[in-house]
Amino acid sequence: MSLAVQDVETLVDELRELLGDRVSTSPSMRDTHGHDEAWMETMPPDAVCFPRSTEEVSAIVKICARHGAPVIPYGTGTSLEGHIQAKHGGVSIDMAEMNQVLEVNAEDMDCRVQPGITRKQLNEYLRDTGLFFPIDPGADASIGGMAATRASGTNAVRYGTMRENVLSLEVVLADGRIIRTARRSRKSAAGYDLTRLFVGSEGTLGVITEITVRLHGIPEQISAAVVPFKTLDGAVDTVIMTIQCGIPVARIELCDDVQMDVINKYSGFDYPVEPTLFLEFHGTEAGVAEQVELFSEIAGEYGGGEFQWASTPEARTTLWQARHDVAYAVKALVPGGRILATDVCVPISRLTECIMETTADIAQTSLTAPIVGHVGDGNFHLAVPFEPDDTEAVRELEWLCERLANRALAMEGTCTGEHGIGLGKIKYMRSEHGDAVDVMRSVKQAIDPENLMNPGKMLPAD
Repeated sequence: MSLAVQDVETLVDELRELLGDRVSTSPSMRDTHGHDEAWMETMPPDAVCFPRSTEEVSAIVKICARHGAPVIPYGTGTSLEGHIQAKHGGVSIDMAEMNQVLEVNAEDMDCRVQPGITRKQLNEYLRDTGLFFPIDPGADASIGGMAATRASGTNAVRYGTMRENVLSLEVVLADGRIIRTARRSRKSAAGYDLTRLFVGSEGTLGVITEITVRLHGIPEQISAAVVPFKTLDGAVDTVIMTIQCGIPVARIELCDDVQMDVINKYSGFDYPVEPTLFLEFHGTEAGVAEQVELFSEIAGEYGGGEFQWASTPEARTTLWQARHDVAYAVKALVPGGRILATDVCVPISRLTECIMETTADIAQTSLTAPIVGHVGDGNFHLAVPFEPDDTEAVRELEWLCERLANRALAMEGTCTGEHGIGLGKIKYMRSEHGDAVDVMRSVKQAIDPENLMNPGKMLPAD
């Protein structure tokens, strides 16, 4: 599928007629757009474009379609499974200059944004409205990228994922057509649910150019806490019981003892080096107090220790920044090395079993593999540092990841709760979805018959 040199030159000339100096073919720019945070090798595109409007995106896609050039949408490059590698060359469409809030409907609690705005930028814009956008995957990802990968994060246990918080999309299709998937109403029974089709499609069906998202009111009271446990299964069982009892925690995050040691060293904390839950409670003052009391009783039954509270915005920011920095903290363990970040999600009743069996697997290797996760919805992660030239470590890592994914599938879970498929997890799609993969391929063929939209991602080859 890759274009010949002469064809690339003609393609770039046409793109420059449209965008001028907002087209780059410099090696450094191409390399930057040829990899995300995954461990995989860089696969640079032939050119990088920086559009400023939906119409320009449509024009870029039409030019690419005429030349048979692949199109790879690019947000902030923080994805984790090789979503933006240009496997067959082509054009990377960087949305950085399409980063505006287009409309805020405070009374309806929604807003319409361009794809390049990041979640932090959006919440800063909303600060004086009394509303906020809750999806928090850790990285300051773009809203468009979050929609494309069906992102979630620490708040998902209460507020849901991007699937629940995207109301409508504007999308440029492979032939340059511009469509809107839905209106602003909170529900509709009119036609196929195209919004849900494109949320999580990882750029394989079209380029997202506008997103209408659901907003939420800023809670009257927010309290965050850290509580250690004597055992890992005690911490996980506390989470399961909390969810089953219907306590509406906003965040409930797990770090095992290995991860807590890494956090202390990287972020300068002195937390006990024990399995630990990071928590946040939202609501009225009385409601939060009730949630805390109920959770404390459950934690006490499963070996929970002393709570450390963070009630001021500054203290909460510091606490959650430490949690969000876990990948960088782990990466610092092997200076100059890489990390492989992977995740699975299982029904919450199987969570303790899945984590404990994974811990037993880790013990059979020489790897440092901290466990951290959004355990309130059955989702947990491994971030494993390694030297790419260490063949034994790479072999162990491949074995560990294979065991983890297959275990999750055997427990009626998924090979990825939020990282997505990209290049990294294509091999599990048939095991997870069976013949439904063929239906997905039929949808892809119908919408993108020439296979130009982020080709080689998500769907396994025939």
